[in-house]
This record gives sequence, structure tokens and C-alpha cells, in this order.
Amino acid sequence: MKELSPKQQRILDFIREFISEHDYPPSIRQIQEACVISSTSVVDYNLRILEKNGLIRRDREVSRAIELLTPAGRRQRVVAVPIIGTIAAGQPIPVPTEETWSTYSEDVIELPPDMVGGRDNVYAVRVKGDSMIDALVNDGDIVVMEQTAAAADGEMVAAWLKQEQEATLKKLYREGSRVRLQPANATMQPIYTEAGNVEVQGKVVTVIRVP
Repeated sequence: MKELSPKQQRILDFIREFISEHDYPPSIRQIQEACVISSTSVVDYNLRILEKNGLIRRDREVSRAIELLTPAGRRQRVVAVPIIGTIAAGQPIPVPTEETWSTYSEDVIELPPDMVGGRDNVYAVRVKGDSMIDALVNDGDIVVMEQTAAAADGEMVAAWLKQEQEATLKKLYREGSRVRLQPANATMQPIYTEAGNVEVQGKVVTVIRVP
């Protein structure tokens, strides 16, 4: 293996530190900004060298798919999580239909198994709106969901409103014959609806904050 240039070592160190802190790899743009590199093409050039030297592995078809390799060149295990669309953290908005929640994928993000708690039945959605900002879920973030119809009161869920044919990201509370879908934003009002109108599509496992 050729000795790394200072720039390549800086990139490798940043990737390692970023993954250690966030549990997922940085984007090309984040590498460019953090390492003060003139363009993303220069970042890509140096990543190719790191890849050639067996220090990283990349999947150019997958978002943020930069993986650190062990000294023996083995790939660290990851879980590929499909991003299936957008969900509202605000007023409900149309999303992929109930039948396509588990089959439609616009992208994939690879995460360490620990980040999804060893679960296999996970998917991700992009957040639109700011009704969950007090729960540290911002517009544009990605939430990783466990696909389940069961959720306890107070858990953050993807709630499918059957009559409206819309979904929303809220905290779920059962109140007799109705359900309260509570935003985490003091300026917004909860959504009240009949219990039979709500179907839980999943509950939040983790949030990936997007700069």
C-alpha cells in the first residue's frame, strides 16, 4: 500500500471520527467541507485512492455508502434500509399507498446493526414539516421505523389515517374511543380522530439528522 498523502489521511480520519460519532458515514459534501477541499470531485478522487488501497469500500448506487474496512480488508456488517418516501411531521400528506409501504423504495441507506437494534423489519422515510422539532426531528431528516402495527402510548409512530388516505408522524395516545396524534411542537394542535381510523404503520427506531 502506498503511503497516504496528508489530504487522504485527513479524509480517512474524518470518516472514522464521523462514523464513531454518528453511527453512519458522512456524505461527500460533508467530507469536502470538514476537510476544506476545493470540490467534491477532488474528494471523489481521493476516496478512489483510499478504496484502491483497501481502506474503504464504496457502493456508488447507495447514499452515504462509505465503509471502513478492517486491516484484513473485511467489510464491516451493515443493514440496508430502504427509504420508501416522505412522511408529514405537520399536517398529514399523501404518501405511498398502504400496499406499497414495504415494496416501494426510492433509495437505500446502510446502517450498522446496532443502530437498528438488530431488527430486520425496518424501513426509513424522509420527514417533511416541523411538528416534531421538540423531539429533535427536523424537516428533511430521515427516520428509521420498525414495521409494526403495535405501539405503546407516547411512542412516535407513522400513523395511517384510513379515511383521509394519508400518513403522519406523531406521538400516539389512545383516549377511549378516539386517538390523539400529538405533535412535539408547542405551536401546533394535536389531531383527534376515531380509533378505528388509525392504523400504526411503524414506530421510530432512530433519527438520522440531515445537515
